[in-house]
Amino acid sequence: MVYLLVGLNILLLVSGQILWKLGVARDAGFKAVLASFFSPLVLAGLVLYVLATVIWLYVLAREQFSLLYPLQSLAYALGVVVAWLVFKEAVPLTRWIGVLVIMAGVALVAMK
Repeated sequence: MVYLLVGLNILLLVSGQILWKLGVARDAGFKAVLASFFSPLVLAGLVLYVLATVIWLYVLAREQFSLLYPLQSLAYALGVVVAWLVFKEAVPLTRWIGVLVIMAGVALVAMK
């Protein structure tokens, strides 16, 4: 059950990041950044982060931090996949290798 909740937490975090990426203005000026705070997509991403935090607090109360925290690094790996699939970013081989290293590390940490 804990792994399922951590997986949901990761999905919510990455989904929130996707919404933030879609909601921020392309212009990097200060006014554009401030205006982005009121974007419906940015606000929806914030809601997902709040939900993720509620789940995170629940699992923190029930499982060892030394297990849970490394599991969340899967969000980084999923983020690379999202960048490739959703945002059509070119992902170099070295980054894919890094994703595999993260996944191998998580597998080792998850072994009890």
